[in-house]
Formats: sequence, structure tokens, C-alpha cells
Amino acid sequence: MYFYFIVHKVSDILKRKGSHVESVGPEITVIEALRLMADKNIGSVAIVQNSKFVGLMTERDYSRKIILKGRSSGETTVGEIMTIDLPPVTMNDSIDFCMKLMSGQNLRYLPVIENGQLCGIISINDVVTETILTQKETIEHLQNYIHS
Repeated sequence: MYFYFIVHKVSDILKRKGSHVESVGPEITVIEALRLMADKNIGSVAIVQNSKFVGLMTERDYSRKIILKGRSSGETTVGEIMTIDLPPVTMNDSIDFCMKLMSGQNLRYLPVIENGQLCGIISINDVVTETILTQKETIEHLQNYIHS
């Protein structure tokens, strides 16, 4: 019997959670984006312009760039506060790579881009959940190996 380690990828996360991404244009107000996020119970919304991913607005962006700076969420657009420098990952990137990228740069979200198109958004919670599932699978394989 051979034992092998399971290497999970970004595609595994999107298979499990789905790849639908809520998105808005950069011209909508922050309060409109926050309402969408509250309605959908999500912590971020993708900003898309001309069918291209241009940034991400997160709860963190709101708290740091609106609340702490005394700006109006009804007058500020998401394009003004969105995070634009998120490193993209692909469907074939490993969960380990994403974990290192997120912890090394203190990121909570990563856009999944394939052929220039947004395929999904993964969160640190998604990466941790997938890591736990991988560890459970590894333990099961080890137990089966030992008992066979």
C-alpha cells in the first residue's frame, strides 16, 4: 500500500464553497456596498469595471478609510476606498501557498484570476477550513494505512 499526501488547491475551495462573487461598479457609494454585504452576509465585495476585476472593498476598508477618517459612506464611492493591490492566485495554486501569502502580507482575501477573469474570492477562513479538511483526510489515510 502506498501513502500519499493530499495537496489541496484553490480549485478545491471554490468547488466546496462555490465561485459566485458579489460585485459592484466603482461608482456606487460605500453605503450601497455595505447594504449588499449585509444582505448577503459577506465581508467583501468585488469591484468590477468593464468586466474586469479592479479591486475589493472589505469591512476593513470601511472601518479604516471611512469611519476612522470621518468620511461619509453616503458620499464616498467604493472606487475611492477599494483595495487595489491584492496579489491574485490561480485555481492551481496550493492552499499552503495561499496561507503563506495571506499571513506574510496580513491579507484576509485573495482574488482568484484565470485568463484575466475573476473566478472567485477566497478568504483566510476558506484557507483555514480547507487546511483542517486536508489534515482530517491525512489522518484518515494514515489510520487506514496502519489498520490494513
